[in-house]
Amino acid sequence: IGFAVAGVGRLTTNQIAPALRETKHARLTGVISGTPTKAKALAEAYDVPQSNIYDYETMERLGENPDIDVVYVATPNGLHREHTIKAARAGKHVFCEKPMAISVADCEAMIAESRAAGVKLAIGYRCQFEAHHLECMRLAREKKFGEVKIIESGFGFRLTDPDQWRLRKDLAGGGALMDAGIYALQACRYLSGEEPVAVSAFEEKTAPARFAEVDESITWQMKFPGGILASCSTSYNVRRMNRLRVHAEEGWFGLEPAFAYSDLKGKRMDDKPLRFDHVNHFATEMDDFARCILEDRDSKVSGEEGMRDLVVIEAIYKSIRTGQPVSLA
Repeated sequence: IGFAVAGVGRLTTNQIAPALRETKHARLTGVISGTPTKAKALAEAYDVPQSNIYDYETMERLGENPDIDVVYVATPNGLHREHTIKAARAGKHVFCEKPMAISVADCEAMIAESRAAGVKLAIGYRCQFEAHHLECMRLAREKKFGEVKIIESGFGFRLTDPDQWRLRKDLAGGGALMDAGIYALQACRYLSGEEPVAVSAFEEKTAPARFAEVDESITWQMKFPGGILASCSTSYNVRRMNRLRVHAEEGWFGLEPAFAYSDLKGKRMDDKPLRFDHVNHFATEMDDFARCILEDRDSKVSGEEGMRDLVVIEAIYKSIRTGQPVSLA
């Protein structure tokens, strides 16, 4: 399956493109970028023909190119809707980085356009294909330590570059919550197997000049219909926060680091192993999407799955604005 990557930033050059050298069912066949020098350099490095280079204004011509089956949208969050819809209208399947978009309305439009075009849409939730996370899901869903009661999850790091697009609301949609916090949110949803029915959130800015347009640090709580409570946190101004722990009736298990690209470490209260060999997260998720296309089946990380996170994210921001819990029931 031929993948064209839209956006030639650090994620593409350091993770996505190298991963396509490890995939079994996918290969890099196109580049889409608004910066010709970046596009040309990436294409040359991966033996992509110059004829398979596009910019964002010529994406409609993708439909004329049989080398490209999928567009991997890796542009800033605020552009996901535009670029997903352009790819879908060109008849190409779309694999979109998380967060899927910056609003539920954008997600709905992306899903509708993909359906109308008859193409598949999936979101880059790499942890749902990673062995440590899959084992934690199994332990929780099969109640190996009894009924799950509490989930604690947090992901954050220091963002200091003032020129980062992530600090611009129009491009990022939000701050730490959209970028890192979504991992913690996702984990609580796939561990519980449920959708939250209520959220309550708090935000704090200790560096308001740097984070004038986006959130710096947020904590939030979620209640799930089966009785599970979740406590989550995220920040753009901490040295390291990268954890996941599940507390059940008869014990606990978790990961720390939990959401890194490599070197994940798991632990169980009973000291049984929770350790698996490293796999390339990006290669694994792209191979899965390639198989979805080859086998004509829907991805488990579909557009609908991406939209569910945005529903909760919008509720978190609403709780911060109003100072009140928000019902999702």
